[in-house]
Amino acid sequence: MVWAKQILVQPGQGSLAEAIAMAEAGDNLLLKAGHYFGRVVIDKTLMLQGEGKAVIDGQGEGRVITVSAENSQILGLTVTNSGDRLSVEDSGIYLTKSAKGSLVEGNRLEKNLIGIYLKGSPNVVVRGNTIIGSDNRHVNERGNGVQIWNAPGALIEGNIIRQGRDGIFVTTSRDNIFRNNDIQGLRYAIHYMYTNSSEVVGNVSKNNKIGYALMFSDRLNVHDNRSENDIERGLLLNFVNSSAVERNRVEECAGKCLFFYNANRNTFADNYFEGCSIGIHFTAGSEKNKISGNAFINNKTQVKYVGTRHIEWSYQQRGNYWSDNMSFDLNNDGIADQPYKPNDLVDQILWAHPIAKLLLNSPALQIMRWAQSAFPGLHPGGIKDSVPLMTVPLWMEKKDG
Repeated sequence: MVWAKQILVQPGQGSLAEAIAMAEAGDNLLLKAGHYFGRVVIDKTLMLQGEGKAVIDGQGEGRVITVSAENSQILGLTVTNSGDRLSVEDSGIYLTKSAKGSLVEGNRLEKNLIGIYLKGSPNVVVRGNTIIGSDNRHVNERGNGVQIWNAPGALIEGNIIRQGRDGIFVTTSRDNIFRNNDIQGLRYAIHYMYTNSSEVVGNVSKNNKIGYALMFSDRLNVHDNRSENDIERGLLLNFVNSSAVERNRVEECAGKCLFFYNANRNTFADNYFEGCSIGIHFTAGSEKNKISGNAFINNKTQVKYVGTRHIEWSYQQRGNYWSDNMSFDLNNDGIADQPYKPNDLVDQILWAHPIAKLLLNSPALQIMRWAQSAFPGLHPGGIKDSVPLMTVPLWMEKKDG
């Protein structure tokens, strides 16, 4: 778009609303440093660009900036003090379905209920913003950093998100890309609901309750993300199907590196799971998944599966690396000479009856484990990796910095 003219706007009460009213579609409003008070509505295609620290203050009422014109741009502003009512979706920047193709870039949003809300607005780019949410109320009363409803084609990229409820929350959408965002100190870093044919790539989640909570969504491409020190789950897939989860790293999660529930026909490949209470916990069906090339390093329990089915975790003669697999590779082909089975009958007894841990070193349980090794037919079913890897792939090794 060729911008018609540049209009300098001075700070003050009502000055921005007046400048918007007088501007023509395509104009660039350059906001000088200072405070601008009151809510504003962009109802024609405009560029709002901050020069220095230009602060738009909603004074605690409603939505600070509402964008309802396509191809508008909000650049380099500080947006603060929205209202605090979730029922009316109070936000720092609120884009309606008429804001198609708009750009929100390089802004700082703080003390808003919802940081940036895409409400039905297609093909919007939200890039390079810093969003600091609320931390002074119950978590369910906070807003999300970026919230999306039915906004196909959205690109959410390179944002820093702190505090609030969820970093990025999306529902009932498609063809979205969430890329290279840094999200810390929230409930869920990225929360997916009913969103299909989308991509989650290169994001970092630290110290959140759950890193990536993906639910009721199909055809996702989830790759090259990191979860560090998240509390309950690094990755959670609930009713996620026909998706690829590849080259992600989950480290030092107090709970489970990966939990998937009724997730079918997915590919889990080349992921790195280290230092979790449970490496992978899966249940409720979860069939026809291809699991190979993953590394399970020093998890207290590598795999938790309670069931009697026999499930193969290798694909096309490629298994996974298990740090507790004390096997040999006599022909030096990089594959262990014996299959690896992470679960045995003792594990299943302990999961079903946790109080049995008191008997963990008892002769009875020791005899049971010996009997299973001597008579494999006693094995109750569960996970089997027929071609376990002997070493961690080089590209997974940690690098300085």
